[in-house]
Amino acid sequence: MRECISIHIGQAGVQMGNACWELYCLEHGFQPDGRLHESSTASLADSSFGTFFSETGSGKYVPRAVFIDLEPTVVDEIRNGHYRQLYHPEQLISGKEDAANNYARGHYTIGKEIVESVLDRMRKMADLCIGLQGFLIFHSFGGGTGSGFASLLMERLSVDYGKKSKLEFSVYPAPQVSTAVVEPYNSILTTHTTLEHSDCSFMVDNEAIFDICKRNLGVERPSYTNLNRLVAQIVSSITASLRFDGALNVDLTEFQTNLVPYPRIHFPLVTYAPIISAERAYHEQLSVPEITNACFEPANQMVKCDPRHGKYMACCLLYRGDVVPKDVNAAIAHIKTRKSIQFVDWCPTGFKVGINYQPPTVVPGGDLAKVQRAVCMLSNTTAIAEAWSRLDHKFDLMYARRAFVHWYVGEGMEEGEFSEAREDMAALEKDYEEVGADSGDGCEAEEDEY
Repeated sequence: MRECISIHIGQAGVQMGNACWELYCLEHGFQPDGRLHESSTASLADSSFGTFFSETGSGKYVPRAVFIDLEPTVVDEIRNGHYRQLYHPEQLISGKEDAANNYARGHYTIGKEIVESVLDRMRKMADLCIGLQGFLIFHSFGGGTGSGFASLLMERLSVDYGKKSKLEFSVYPAPQVSTAVVEPYNSILTTHTTLEHSDCSFMVDNEAIFDICKRNLGVERPSYTNLNRLVAQIVSSITASLRFDGALNVDLTEFQTNLVPYPRIHFPLVTYAPIISAERAYHEQLSVPEITNACFEPANQMVKCDPRHGKYMACCLLYRGDVVPKDVNAAIAHIKTRKSIQFVDWCPTGFKVGINYQPPTVVPGGDLAKVQRAVCMLSNTTAIAEAWSRLDHKFDLMYARRAFVHWYVGEGMEEGEFSEAREDMAALEKDYEEVGADSGDGCEAEEDEY
């Protein structure tokens, strides 16, 4: 067994988690109370879903997941929701007062009170695993709990489970719209703190998903449910190889080995195709080359940045459904001939492929069409540095005036931590710059780094 434990932190994390487990249940044929549908004959013995579910004595399956929020309302929605019987009550952990969009409250004051009970729960879950592979951590960069508590928990997990992989699914602040004024502060503080504790971080930005919902799915006014269901499809594609058998299975450590050239450069760009509504799918062929090409369209990306301005270091293509290796190889060969897709000159091959026979499942009443095959591309590109420099610029504008800083200092943080975090981010931008440089002029710089 190669089990994974999912950790959902803060409002964004909990709501993404809700959408993900709803989709997993549909994919594996579970009812909302965790029992298998009568029609389904699967059991843990002959299937791989034991990586995400554990079986109880009474034949019920319980997700290996913890939901944590520092205030109760969002977790209460799950406690009273459609899937309330699926989760173990002790897996839903909520505090009394929230982090108020303040990293320092999530990391120092309020977070400290709850972290021991969370770690205790994690320990119990880890003990139930035969071969724990790692943790999937869902959170947002902008909120107080999502930034502060997530980074506190990851620090502690590194101490307790040093060698286990930690993959993040992070909601990154959108370029134009924001839900909190202090998002740039929280994001940069949390990125700085978790940089060395996270092995790989998949970023999603709400604005990019809003646009996809409007443009591709024809949803005029997308709700968070629409956005989260789209994110759930991506998470499902990334984890499908852990839960189903296929031609080319990819596990968590394989992602890291193929996607992370240097430890700090671990922010792959996520693209998913086909994202298409039912009425349009009826008129499109959606062949392997078509969906593969769609992955290189900036419009299908989950973070707003332009990969045509950067260079690719590595690409991981995860296919699912009716896909044969021959078609994949042909599609990749075609992509390599395109001028607009540039790889760094020190990475000649560049493509990692996973193929999984389980076709994508859609949520009844959801926006996505039922399709025969889909692909999720994780690409490590230097273009994502655009997203960091945008964020750093916003941080600088506020920090130059020391705006809002007293709220953080009042919760036990030191002002020096802001400048330290900002310097770390400047170094991250520089790292991306050096990695994208041609090897002729970038070698000396890279040697200094190690």
